Amino acid sequence: MKICFTVIGRTTDKHLKALIDDYTARIAHYTPFEVVVIPELKNAKALSPDMQKEREAELLQKQIRPTDLVVLLDEGGTELRSTEFARYLERKQHAGTKRLVFVVGGPYGFAPAIYALAQEKLSLSRMTFSHQMVRLFFVEQVYRAMTILRGEPYHHE
Repeated sequence: MKICFTVIGRTTDKHLKALIDDYTARIAHYTPFEVVVIPELKNAKALSPDMQKEREAELLQKQIRPTDLVVLLDEGGTELRSTEFARYLERKQHAGTKRLVFVVGGPYGFAPAIYALAQEKLSLSRMTFSHQMVRLFFVEQVYRAMTILRGEPYHHE
């Protein structure tokens, strides 16, 4: 199973980018993992929030294949403990999922078309984080899940 992490806009903070790249490289030792960056919209400030979500939806839809399992990282999603997330990934792999696509939306969230396209929603926390931080937290959790599934000492419980 390939895990695809799709985000809108590049990571602008060099320190966060270095950490994200580090965890991305670590994950690659366990499973195929790809970060897909959809470019930020041009002149986004001239667009209403709904128009921004619609334009981002058009770009996101171009990245998603009909056979993908799409999971939105969304504040209204299900919260999982790290061990539960590890089992979640394991179940998806055993179910024969070819490409598991996790998506972080733009600053205003997702358009209705993207909610309709997604099969599931997960939340990293009830707290609000910047989209830049969410990227780091998510890749760290994927790495943690991989170590949990292999019984490695990274995670302590």
